[in-house]
Amino acid sequence: MSGKITVIGSTNVDITMRLSRLPEKGETISGGDYYQAFGGKGANQAVAAARCGGQVTLVTCLGNDHFTTLLIESFLNHNIQTQYVFVEETSFTGTAVIMTDKTGNNYIGVAGGANDFLTPDKIEKALPSISQADIVLLQNEIPEATVRFVLNTCEKLKKKVIFNIAPACRLTDELFNKIHIAVVNETEAEMVTGIKILNSSDVERAAKLFISKGTPNVVITLGAKGAYVAGETEGFYVRGLEVEAVDTTGAGDVFCGALAIAYTEGMPIRKAVEFANAAAAISVTRLGAQPSAPRRDEVLDMIKNLAD
Repeated sequence: MSGKITVIGSTNVDITMRLSRLPEKGETISGGDYYQAFGGKGANQAVAAARCGGQVTLVTCLGNDHFTTLLIESFLNHNIQTQYVFVEETSFTGTAVIMTDKTGNNYIGVAGGANDFLTPDKIEKALPSISQADIVLLQNEIPEATVRFVLNTCEKLKKKVIFNIAPACRLTDELFNKIHIAVVNETEAEMVTGIKILNSSDVERAAKLFISKGTPNVVITLGAKGAYVAGETEGFYVRGLEVEAVDTTGAGDVFCGALAIAYTEGMPIRKAVEFANAAAAISVTRLGAQPSAPRRDEVLDMIKNLAD
């Protein structure tokens, strides 16, 4: 496969403050470090896939502000196709405010801005890219109607969708079989399935619920513990990698972008998840969402070192 990926999703500007610890309710903590970077789940996953060698087209919506030119410039620098990056004249670019502590834990608040204007009519304009894609990579930081439209459109076009159901939501039953690979973390799996996840048996039960409703492949990421992968005939764990985390922001997005490119290249899903797991592990050792995404050679080196 050629590794053509169309990513449909959000773009944000991330404003991050790194503190000694996360504040309690009503508490102010001084002495933090401040930095600004580009984020948003759609853009993060597009950058991650591009750095891992994919041919990536991003479908997203930016606001009418000074960030627009900078963001498009950044996408082009990553060799991301931008012909379906729309600009909403009446809105601001999506913004995320992030507080993270020295161990990588974080609080995140998001103002959607122009992401809320990524409507089905804009997706229709991007149909040429969707039609040519090997994989469509989708997340949930855009309007619900758009998510439904993408899933229905891809079903009609017989296009496989990797859906990172984040932020989590309950899905109506008819949507499950429109997803080729569902990617969720433990908290998201609990919210989507309604199954309280306290142990590995609960993780496996949640994955089986996806399968029973028609999703052929499910990946439940488990942070430092790795991931659980389930298909129609088997389920297995991919072990976590020990690294010194400094910022977990965007790690799930790096995982999804790397998973998409590995899968389009024909890797079996176990190998694709191992590749994605290594990419995410590298990303948490660095600050920022998009800046932390590793290059393909870095991921392959980590996998090689683990095998030696």
